[in-house]
Amino acid sequence: MEQTREQIGFIGLGLMGHGMAKNIVDKGYPLTIYARKPSAAVDDLLQRGAQQADSLQALAAQATVVFLCVTGSKDVEDLIRGPNGLGQSLRPGSVLVDCSTADPTSTMALAAELAPLGITLVDAPLSRTPKEAWAGTLDTMVGADQATFDRIQLILATWAGKVVHIGGPGDGHRMKLVNNFISLGYAALYSEAMAVAQSVGITPQRVDSVIRGGRMDCGFYQTFMGYVLDGNKEAHKFTLQNAFKDLRYLESMADATGVANPMGNAVKNSFALAVGGGGGQSYVPMLPEIIGKLSGVDLAPQVVADKP
Repeated sequence: MEQTREQIGFIGLGLMGHGMAKNIVDKGYPLTIYARKPSAAVDDLLQRGAQQADSLQALAAQATVVFLCVTGSKDVEDLIRGPNGLGQSLRPGSVLVDCSTADPTSTMALAAELAPLGITLVDAPLSRTPKEAWAGTLDTMVGADQATFDRIQLILATWAGKVVHIGGPGDGHRMKLVNNFISLGYAALYSEAMAVAQSVGITPQRVDSVIRGGRMDCGFYQTFMGYVLDGNKEAHKFTLQNAFKDLRYLESMADATGVANPMGNAVKNSFALAVGGGGGQSYVPMLPEIIGKLSGVDLAPQVVADKP
């Protein structure tokens, strides 16, 4: 691709970030990465042509657009604030793109703090899985003014197949919480349905024979059932702990507007039970197994076909 003037920085080389950064450098953008410790992801990106900064200040000195792909608001705040943070290190005119799922209240506060410094904060949270991150086909919903969106759109397109300019600053994170409420609501509903079905002698395989290909089927259902049916731990690598965090952000957002959110609270409580039972680092498709155990129902994956 023809080079632009932008120099890209990237922080957060986890399950999603590694694939995103890989696509940025593979598609011709100069990339500087920062990581607190060595990792296979760092080694891979360096082999692909990325440069490594030994501090936030060193990364900020190189980059005009910096991507953050970290867990949530506290991590973003820690990276931006403080005497050695990005807020004091990035040059005026820089753009900071937060790809985490964050609390919109924090996002707006950070944007207000950065604006007088000449730094624009964009929220561009993600949808889909690490598989799509690697393939460069993630979805992203972007909160930014039009000029900033136009500036970074081609960079986003290196790792996203669907880029939606959802609105102004903060709207990306607001939409992401709504998106995750829907998807995690499905997860809680599927988990309870599987437990009820199993308790009356109908296995997940038999449930799937009815749902799959019917009106209640969808892409999320198919990914979710990859573990339930086949024990595929790679089906959707998003932890229950992170899901629970996102649902707490949703609750906070609803509370701030005075909107009743009873279903959101019910979904949050399903994840709270799973996390409180020690399953926080398990992935979302493992939720039925944990919810089942709480009710004395065995939903451990059975990889042998169960024919009706």
